[in-house]
Amino acid sequence: MVVEALMSDEAILKEIGRRLARRRLELELTQAELAERAGVSKRTVERVEAGESTQTSTLIRIFRILGLLDNLDSLIPASGPRPLDLLKLRGKERQRASSKKGKEQAGATWSWGDES
Repeated sequence: MVVEALMSDEAILKEIGRRLARRRLELELTQAELAERAGVSKRTVERVEAGESTQTSTLIRIFRILGLLDNLDSLIPASGPRPLDLLKLRGKERQRASSKKGKEQAGATWSWGDES
């Protein structure tokens, strides 16, 4: 089954659970072995594979043991600054050093220049 946007949340959870169970069997792991390695209870693994709701941290633990954690990068790619934000920032980048206007030189006093 292909996960589609029109599917209900429950149907998507069941499909995820079915795929995780299939992956576990490919690795020749029992539910108890997966649970022990992931640090969760066997009942939690049963619930995940049945398509019941679970915590994200539990899924991450199971993904790690099943060798699926790297797939999260393609699921939710990292994002950088948007192109328009880069254009806005470009105008504010420093182009040159400013002069030291208004600062007195060491040892010199300020005057109007008409004191003679």
